[in-house]
Amino acid sequence: MISKHIQKIMDMGEAFSEVFAEGAKLKEADGAENVFDFGIGNPNVKAPAIVNETAIRLLRDMDSLAVHSYTDTSGLPAARRKIAASLNRRFGTDYNEKNILMTVGAAGGLNVMIRTLMDADEEILTIAPYFSEYDCYAANAGVKIAAVPPNTVDFMPNLELFEQMIHEKTKMVLINTPNNPSGVVYSLQTLQKMAEILEKKQAEYGTTIYLISDEPYRELVYDGATCPWVPNIYRNTIVAYSFSKSLSLPGDRIGYLTIPSQIDDFEEVVTAASVANRTLGFINAPALQQMVVAECCDEQTDVSYYDGNRELLYRSLTEMGYECIKPQGAFYLFVKALEEDDRAFCKKAREHKLLLTMGIGFRCPGYVRISYCVSREMIEKALPAFRALAQEYQK
Repeated sequence: MISKHIQKIMDMGEAFSEVFAEGAKLKEADGAENVFDFGIGNPNVKAPAIVNETAIRLLRDMDSLAVHSYTDTSGLPAARRKIAASLNRRFGTDYNEKNILMTVGAAGGLNVMIRTLMDADEEILTIAPYFSEYDCYAANAGVKIAAVPPNTVDFMPNLELFEQMIHEKTKMVLINTPNNPSGVVYSLQTLQKMAEILEKKQAEYGTTIYLISDEPYRELVYDGATCPWVPNIYRNTIVAYSFSKSLSLPGDRIGYLTIPSQIDDFEEVVTAASVANRTLGFINAPALQQMVVAECCDEQTDVSYYDGNRELLYRSLTEMGYECIKPQGAFYLFVKALEEDDRAFCKKAREHKLLLTMGIGFRCPGYVRISYCVSREMIEKALPAFRALAQEYQK
């Protein structure tokens, strides 16, 4: 028998596992080339050429022991210095290697910070819709997670409810901007207001509330949108970042935490995060990839390709009668299902060979996520299927 803990986590991810299981059946029956898979956020744009060139050069020129050895649990000092310098150039900060901890993607970084900061009687507050793996990360640490209900008008945080839901046991607020699944980018004004609320609540309860900003899509923004650097707005902010999207390296599992010196208990937090990185089983982020991203941290994948997909899919679907906001970032459309039950809608979509992800998986039922990090050709071939699906509900 499997453990009750992992069964609970499996149940949490049921909406996603159903997409994969049903999608696999559909592809086996009809051929993968005949199925339109919009279910997963796996970048289809290749990594910049310099990423592969850098990896090849390092493997060719460096001592193989150095390339493949364990590193300090916080990461290679040289890599951390280069990433700190990049952030300083971009955001006017004054970070050094001590402010950077290399992690196994942003997911690894989030697990590290939850284990570092949270006790079992404390609570994480996040904002729906949100990546439901957050529930799993909280469960791994045995802590509670609560979510501000979604604002389905524009998917910006409902700050009135946000303020009401903070209490004396709220130790961490977890935000994701640009947001998966809505594509919303939190505005400077929104983040400033959020910071004001958190400062007031810290004073009210005499506690520290850490804001963790999960930013794997930070470089994927459109229409002139920008992502404010949250630590410049709220002092007790820690940023989790991944190169999975910005450099199209999801399988390489490489990212970092930025832990600014001005946060409360900085020295203790930095030391504890390094310990958590080890005791969670990560030990250290992949050594070769630390070296690669250190040299390529100012590079970026071809965002214009995703933008073209976004424009085509958004324009086409809204013309067909689907409802969604136009995303400013990431590579997802969050579309209102054409019936109340998003599970039933996704089942109906599969009859048209369309694989979509249920909104309930993001704690926002009645919606579906459509990932447009796919080939342009697939989108064009899928449009008649989306039209036929819409027409079924218009009869």
